[in-house]
Amino acid sequence: MDKVNVTINGIQVSVPKDYTVLMAAREAGIDIPTLCYLKDINEIAACRVCVVEVDIKGVPMRNLPASCVLQVQEGMNVRTNTPKVRNAVRMNVELILANHNRECLTCIRNGTCELQKLCDELGIKDIEYVGEKREAKIDNLSHSIVRDSSKCILCGRCVSTCRDVQGIGVLDFTNRGFTTEVSPAFDYSMKDVNCVYCGQCIQACPVGALHERTYIDDVWDAIDDPDKFVVVQTAPAVRASLGEEFGLPVGTSVTGKMVAALKRLGFDRVFDTNFSADLTIIEEGNELLDRVVNGGKLPMITSCSPGWIRYCEMYYPDFLENLSTCKSPQQMFGAIVKSYYAEKEGIDPKKIVSVSVMPCTSKKTEANRPEMEVDGLRDVDYSLTTRELGDMIKQARIQFTQLPDEEPDKVMGEYTGAGVIFGATGGVMEAALRTVADILTEEDLQEIEYQAVRGIEGVKEASVVLPINGKDTEIKVAIAHGTKNASNVLEAVRKGEKDYHFIEVMACPGGCVHGGGQSHVSSKARLSVNPKVNRANALYEEDRSLPLRKSHKNPEIIKLYEDYLKKPNGHLSHKLLHTHYNKKESYKLDQQEEFDKLIKELK
Repeated sequence: MDKVNVTINGIQVSVPKDYTVLMAAREAGIDIPTLCYLKDINEIAACRVCVVEVDIKGVPMRNLPASCVLQVQEGMNVRTNTPKVRNAVRMNVELILANHNRECLTCIRNGTCELQKLCDELGIKDIEYVGEKREAKIDNLSHSIVRDSSKCILCGRCVSTCRDVQGIGVLDFTNRGFTTEVSPAFDYSMKDVNCVYCGQCIQACPVGALHERTYIDDVWDAIDDPDKFVVVQTAPAVRASLGEEFGLPVGTSVTGKMVAALKRLGFDRVFDTNFSADLTIIEEGNELLDRVVNGGKLPMITSCSPGWIRYCEMYYPDFLENLSTCKSPQQMFGAIVKSYYAEKEGIDPKKIVSVSVMPCTSKKTEANRPEMEVDGLRDVDYSLTTRELGDMIKQARIQFTQLPDEEPDKVMGEYTGAGVIFGATGGVMEAALRTVADILTEEDLQEIEYQAVRGIEGVKEASVVLPINGKDTEIKVAIAHGTKNASNVLEAVRKGEKDYHFIEVMACPGGCVHGGGQSHVSSKARLSVNPKVNRANALYEEDRSLPLRKSHKNPEIIKLYEDYLKKPNGHLSHKLLHTHYNKKESYKLDQQEEFDKLIKELK
């Protein structure tokens, strides 16, 4: 690639000609502050925090340009630390603060807020701009996401993420001038719009304007109630992120310490969702085989991701019959805890409080879906995010990094490597192939790492030849992560351009490892660390370290079927572990009604 020579703060660098000044500065080891910038997602120069002084071949640029969008040129001379730059950056940040809720000590992002950190770096202790503030609006009506307009700095990172990464566009700039805010159309609640609650907007937000709805106090109340038997399960991806809440590097696996912390918090039993991930593979794998062998609806599509389920219900209802009828591992675990486990341990299931710790904000809404109960008992009572678990550990004053490694409780604590990799995009597919291949070949295959389904490409395709009905058959599969990529795959299937047997879809880019409930990674840190890759690698490492790596080899799963369920996709399995989904009406119809009403009023 052609390169250009640029001088930044007296340092000469040679960089590709398509670089921005910001990228060139980072390569030269020079830190230019940013706020609205989110690499490859939001590069719009809205906050004006990254401004620099520039001259080209001795001719100064008239204004202070934003380095995040200014392309490098041959002979460019950039200065990032002049009095003019420092004063401009400070003034721009102070103007943002003038209309910002500065109750930092009680903010959910205290300590992880990018605006707070920037103010500390700039030495801003007070601001001289005092005046009117926008009306504060707090939308906490959904089970998953809270929107607090008093914290919003109008950076647009959530808007770009929802629109360009996820292809949904629930959030956008509304109104004009001083009254501009980010919200759904017509200021609807997040409860009433086509939000899938993936929480990618939360991951993009640099401040506390968007965050999960918390159930920490409810869980503490349950733990402290002597009449309640509180059981907790932790999702595969949580172990790859929880350590970040305590200063460990992104992607550090903390499985043993996580278990130890949960026991010290007072949960009566500590289990692992990996167990029900294995269970899901048995049910889902057999469902796939039945559809392939007996001419069922194909392609079959995974149903583990509640954000994806909501997306399908609202945007692609013609594919609802393609969805696996399996509940997600979160819900399967809850259903088994209040039936099989309760019976085995002699516990009244009505006294069991089922808590999950998930990397996902959409899991909160999934837990509250009306379908997710059996005989009047909710599968899961409370779903917490990775961040909420981190908060609980801090509230209990537990020194996390000093904890010993401990094992989950038994009966439902055993899991295989196949269950662990559920947290990475392609993991569900790989786990399913490991089991389906063994069943069809009637062998214990040793080549079980399906590299073609791994990685963070938006859409991956693979095929495997397996014996079906006495002849070798090519099974075609696809993996999509992020709802925009899912849309691309489904559109290709709709048009007859692609033909698959099995499709894995995760609503979040990278899969669960980058879910909306995972630890925050700042925009600056993302320039040198890819949380999707680092956290996925942690899961694959744990998979390789385990003695059992196929779901159907899990001895506790085998015992569950022998003693209770009897057979996959049987009567009891369908009662406890399977469900159905329905088309959800689009809120766009309501928007049109509002628009028509507005036009009439104007006339």
